[in-house]
Amino acid sequence: MCGRYTFITPAPAAEQRFEAQFVEPAPTTYNAAPSQRLPIITNTAPAQIQLLSWGLVPSWSRDPASGPKPINARAETLTEKPSFRQLLGRRRCLVLADSFFEWQATPAGKVPHRISLCDERPFAFAGLWDEWLDRTTGELHPTFTIITTEPNELMVNIHNRMPVILPSRAAEQAWLNDSLGLTAHQQLLLPYDATAMQAYVISKRVNSPANNDPEVLVAA
Repeated sequence: MCGRYTFITPAPAAEQRFEAQFVEPAPTTYNAAPSQRLPIITNTAPAQIQLLSWGLVPSWSRDPASGPKPINARAETLTEKPSFRQLLGRRRCLVLADSFFEWQATPAGKVPHRISLCDERPFAFAGLWDEWLDRTTGELHPTFTIITTEPNELMVNIHNRMPVILPSRAAEQAWLNDSLGLTAHQQLLLPYDATAMQAYVISKRVNSPANNDPEVLVAA
């Protein structure tokens, strides 16, 4: 699973990298957590970087307050679940990040790791999004979830899942391309090249989302 990540890339660099513009100021986050509003790019507005809440609330949900809000969706079973299958066909997104955290189970307890690309450049997770309409107020609530896949050679010793990192700008554009079918989109949902990634142990300060500062990233 992917339950925490970072996006500390300055806005101008992010806009240049993803060829899109922020529609509102985005806070620097060293410890992004579920329920927070975080930067994504949707297939319906590929030139905009929007802030959506992490934790998917389907448009058909009757009561978001009591229903599940999945933060992850398994790539292997997207087409088996009607809600995810519909979103795979019509509501895909890029979730902007520059590293993520995962906890390794050890006899001494869970050990947090920070994982990034070797060049520490920003990247995009493959995601799905939807928006729920509050019929009492008329307000739309857009949300997203991150797609996960099998671990690569680096991640397999840390965790049994990893987020799907799209491997190139072309792959990001293909993921947002509505003219491609479900099969073509699913073929993009693969583990990232392990040789292009790095990981190191960090302190347990990351365990609390309240700790959102550069010290979270310091090696333990």
